[in-house]
Amino acid sequence: MLILGVDPGLRCTGFGGIELSGAAVGLREAGVIRSGTGELSVRLLELAAGLREIVSSLRPDVMVVESLYSHYKHPPTAILMGHARGVLIAAAAEEKVPVIDYPATRIKKSLTGHGRASKLQMQRAILSQLRLAQMPEPADVADALAVALCHANVLLHEARLSRRQSC
Repeated sequence: MLILGVDPGLRCTGFGGIELSGAAVGLREAGVIRSGTGELSVRLLELAAGLREIVSSLRPDVMVVESLYSHYKHPPTAILMGHARGVLIAAAAEEKVPVIDYPATRIKKSLTGHGRASKLQMQRAILSQLRLAQMPEPADVADALAVALCHANVLLHEARLSRRQSC
């Protein structure tokens, strides 16, 4: 199964494709989709086109994003993030890729065992689970891989539960 994690951003959207085979997880491809600095509508179209290209290349079984979270101190940022997130989700839906979202605390707990894990703890978990020599850059890529790994961990956990219940 190919899981595409996406970290939406208006200027830089991180993506990470991971392959889940049995209990093994491996990195397939990761990078960023960049938009220009022009009008919002053009930038959103660039993001959607970039995601469609990635979906066409990787053919993921599912796309996973972090649930939208808005801090009351930064409502304009949350609104712009919502625009980017919505366009990316719509592009995935157009390509018939199901989309799942997880809250940040669940992503952190899935990777580290603690819902309030630090950025450093998350980075170490990503390095360990994907057996990487160094942390992917920029941080948007690492965040996309974290959300993809969360979904892989959820699927593995559900498979273990299913096996136990069938015994």
